[in-house]
Amino acid sequence: MVNALYPCTITHVRNRPTRYAFRHRTYLWLIDPDRPPRLPRVLRPLARFDPRDHFGGTAPTVREGLERFLRARGVELGDGAVTMLTQARVFGHVFNPITVYWCHRPDGGPLCVVAEVHNTYGGRHGYLLRPDENDRATAAKEFYVSPFFPVDGGYRMRLPEPGAALDLTVHLERDGGRPFTATVRGERRRATPGALVRLALRHPLSPLVVSAAIRLHGIRLYLRGLPVRPRPPHRTQEGMQ
Repeated sequence: MVNALYPCTITHVRNRPTRYAFRHRTYLWLIDPDRPPRLPRVLRPLARFDPRDHFGGTAPTVREGLERFLRARGVELGDGAVTMLTQARVFGHVFNPITVYWCHRPDGGPLCVVAEVHNTYGGRHGYLLRPDENDRATAAKEFYVSPFFPVDGGYRMRLPEPGAALDLTVHLERDGGRPFTATVRGERRRATPGALVRLALRHPLSPLVVSAAIRLHGIRLYLRGLPVRPRPPHRTQEGMQ
């Protein structure tokens, strides 16, 4: 069973130049993008997986968008399976700070991981990752996300494919330290209509709430005197058009 729900807690910890932390509770979907959940018609506004929300937004399906991104980097997915951790579109609204794709070879072995990052300015950027046997991967930072960090340094991530538990960690490393860490922790639930309704009632309009929370905490940091870093022009990646 691939399609599942994960009630989860997202934690952001900023260590410098100002100590600041917050937690946000929400829920995420783990799906097979080739076979997304088939929900009763009345519940479909609560979970839509639209290819326009991923990669360049121009591919007819999410998988084709992923394949286009990988092919531009010399990686052929072929008939390999994909699992995708994401926020669904809810009542027409979506915001995915990060979507993670675990890509497999046709024999089931791991091929690569793709982390697709969205910022609050409408930008998108994908990172092709090659995790080691401990599910750890690194990547140079190439995309403007927080207005309080420049586009430098790198990421050190731990991205095990979710099973009974969801347990992801992303560290930003720069100037010999780790000024920012994000974690996602959750437990698997069957993706039943009842489970979706309960989570949607507990976390109404979750994509809007996530987007608003990021902006609210940004305002708080600005009022604490944290300097805003200029946002450089972002060049659209090959395979993200």
